[in-house]
Amino acid sequence: MLISTRGRYALRVLAEMERMGGDSFLPLSEISRRQGISEKYLESIMVILVKSGIVEASRGRAGGYRFKRPPDSITVWEVLEATEGSLAPVSCQKTDADPCERASECCCVPLWQGLEDVISAYLSRFTICDLAAEGGVF
Repeated sequence: MLISTRGRYALRVLAEMERMGGDSFLPLSEISRRQGISEKYLESIMVILVKSGIVEASRGRAGGYRFKRPPDSITVWEVLEATEGSLAPVSCQKTDADPCERASECCCVPLWQGLEDVISAYLSRFTICDLAAEGGVF
């Protein structure tokens, strides 16, 4: 599993929003400046986060982005699923994959499912508030 720049930046941006006080609308330009991410690329990430219900947007002079839900209820797993799509370790485990004709006899299916369960459980332990805390999650 390789997390893309989009997924990594989404986590950084949400942690920055929490540090900035994500209960009010924050201008994209300020988030961009503080994180060193181009506004254009950041906007493409925010569109995904809006569609997934993690943040909401407001246009206009006082517009920007804010959390749609409390950041302590938004997990790293949820953000990465939204930005990366499937986090399945192998293609046959993806929910939208064509059924594998060998799945019923494949000795590896439980192995791959177990790996996905471990990854999901680990990433679900951490929230945006955990990332935003001084020193991060460690």
